[in-house]
Amino acid sequence: MSVVIIGVFDGVHKGHQAILNRAKAIAGDEKIIALTFDPHPVSIFSPDKAPTLLTVLTDRIELLKIHNADQVAVMRFTPEFATMTPEDFVNKILVQQLHASTVIVGKNFTYGHKAAGTVESLKTHTEFETIVLDLAPEDGEVISSTRIRKLITDGNVEKARELLTRPHRLDGIVVHGEKRGREIGYPTANLGDLDNQTVPSDGIYAGWLTVGIDRWPAAISIGTNPTFAGKRGRQVEAYALDQVGLDLYTKSATIEFGWRLRDTLVFDGLEPLLVQMAQDCAKARELTEL
Repeated sequence: MSVVIIGVFDGVHKGHQAILNRAKAIAGDEKIIALTFDPHPVSIFSPDKAPTLLTVLTDRIELLKIHNADQVAVMRFTPEFATMTPEDFVNKILVQQLHASTVIVGKNFTYGHKAAGTVESLKTHTEFETIVLDLAPEDGEVISSTRIRKLITDGNVEKARELLTRPHRLDGIVVHGEKRGREIGYPTANLGDLDNQTVPSDGIYAGWLTVGIDRWPAAISIGTNPTFAGKRGRQVEAYALDQVGLDLYTKSATIEFGWRLRDTLVFDGLEPLLVQMAQDCAKARELTEL
């Protein structure tokens, strides 16, 4: 038998961790299974309204296991799955596949075709106990993935870090950029393959760059490099502080955002830009050494 918690769990934030902690407190010898969905259900129901993600699926699974889940069951959320009746969801998924003795959900949980199943209908099932959690607000607001997503896109990575209990991160592949950073003494890792991830607002940040087993303090830039002529798309690039001769192209990399340093500025030439970049790196070095 198992204790099953159900949700998208995007970000595995403080609120999700509270659910996992509650599951741990009641599980005893039973295993805890986190049932999550991929892709995000909204991407099936209303693709134009689908949110960007706080965590890619592999990170979400890892974080759920870090925070007490013994197993993670990933349900592919397809149009066919969305037509499953509430009764079939309970009988086929919760009872037959996951062998649930206890099911833990949030108060707004719905399931089955057209969200016909509610917490009230879930409680009518006698095969398992249903526990409904109403997460207590923090700072007057409920901790939610939507709230954290807004903080990040506003550039408030410090508050997002507090609610996530870790720095927000982007996972991608190091791609070739314009190589301008290398020419001016600040070679950066330009992160590509960021589709559907939540990218902070344009600006300069302090954080970390991880490639393989190496994790370096970094100064991070997001934007279009407006000081230089020409038009270009938004770039996410990180300069690994005090590292020389790194060859990171085509490697998987992670950028973590600790602090926002400043907005993106347009400089009157290269010299004032270099002065500011030196100041940014000094501040990033100071913060990441705390």
